[in-house]
Amino acid sequence: MTKRILIDADPGIDDACAILLALASPELSLEGVSIVHGNCSLEQGTINGLSILELAKASHIPVAKGCEKPLVQPSLLAPETHGNTGLGYAKLPDPQNRPVVQHGCDYLIEKILSSPGEVTLVAIGPLTNVALAIRQEPRLVHAIKELIIMGGAIRHEGNATALAEFNTYADPHAAHILFHAGIPTTLAPLDVTYQCILTSQDVERLQNIDSPISTFIKDATRFYMEYHDDYQGIEGCVINDPLALALTFAPELCDYQELPVDVDISGGVSMGKTFADFYNYEKKPANMKVALGVKARDFVELFLERMEMLAGSVGV
Repeated sequence: MTKRILIDADPGIDDACAILLALASPELSLEGVSIVHGNCSLEQGTINGLSILELAKASHIPVAKGCEKPLVQPSLLAPETHGNTGLGYAKLPDPQNRPVVQHGCDYLIEKILSSPGEVTLVAIGPLTNVALAIRQEPRLVHAIKELIIMGGAIRHEGNATALAEFNTYADPHAAHILFHAGIPTTLAPLDVTYQCILTSQDVERLQNIDSPISTFIKDATRFYMEYHDDYQGIEGCVINDPLALALTFAPELCDYQELPVDVDISGGVSMGKTFADFYNYEKKPANMKVALGVKARDFVELFLERMEMLAGSVGV
């Protein structure tokens, strides 16, 4: 039986790869994508989401435009990481489809409440849409089957500030709402995603299949690899969001610990820092399952195999 999922994303390079991985995974039924600010503007992210689905011959999947700005903080975009369009050097045709009329938050509410306990929500961007949705409709908390979040840095350095991971830092107040909402949650922080490095050799392997999918991944990740090399001294690029997506159907890729986790919203140098109380000093119950170990190469191999399969099915 396939697992029903919704993706809430800010379609940059690794978000695009996560959407493609969902489409390439027979274990999953991707039923919709809601778009949030983050790696690029909301408008550009919506275009990217539609274009990626059309690239993969999946234009039947609805896309809903959500929140343009964080709840409290000023907007934070990432052109230095993902390029001016959010997709690196990749050039996709303008999408033929349009987003649904509903706001992204309303779309999430309607889809999840129509099938309570059946839909897993994979949140791979700033958490503004999801936080506003549960504020607007508190029944959502008990209707979401599981929430999988790509975000945070527990024992790892930040990638937006010295301490904070980008998705959490881009809207820490939304993250704070969700961390305390009571939704069954799995967190995939930088502690595991930064071990999952896609190399130039991996990308060249995909070029053995003549397909727009292979071309897109090569053009998009080339920009991403240049960023990782210039800014972080990493050869290759970290594919954060696809790992979080993979945990929907291959949770055995990671080792987990149930922990009380929170995010700093007090301001200052630690704003947006995600932290876990490993020794439970405050005697609080665990509020999420945190991935702290990963079979990194197993995941990258899985990603490559699925992309080969998708590329072959789409063709030239």
